[in-house]
Amino acid sequence: MYSSRPSDALHIMTYTLNSGIKGTVPLSNQQIEEWLESYKSNTRYVTNIGKEFFGLNPELVADFKVQNQFSDHQRVIVPIQPEEQHPAEDLSTAYKANEILIKVDCKCGTAYTTDSPFMRTKWYCTKCKEIVFLDPKKGKVETSRGEAFYMTNKYFVERAPIE
Repeated sequence: MYSSRPSDALHIMTYTLNSGIKGTVPLSNQQIEEWLESYKSNTRYVTNIGKEFFGLNPELVADFKVQNQFSDHQRVIVPIQPEEQHPAEDLSTAYKANEILIKVDCKCGTAYTTDSPFMRTKWYCTKCKEIVFLDPKKGKVETSRGEAFYMTNKYFVERAPIE
């Protein structure tokens, strides 16, 4: 069994059980490799994520996919800039223009502001790895870095479509 360290990058694995139930779990690169071995050898997979244990029986999994840095989530369109700018500056300004600020307020006591290249309805706390959800009723909150979307797990959040 592998214990994830806070410095490990986590990637979301989405799986569908034979019953049709879908689930997601954040896994490190090492945990993904261990899951693939369990899936190939048809042995039960058990690991810990933060302070919680997670188990999955490959016999019950119909399909799965892992979203990592190689996944094609979003295409960034870079606007044509005047000739005096460097091409590297074009890319960095295009990326920054698409950043979305997120204010995380976790029940573990961690509160911070971070950015995302695209809008999300859930995020993972960097300290305890618990899921925090977007609170659409609260809207944007003021932070030291500007207005940010508020995400929390301190109370039940009514899930609503993103506007």
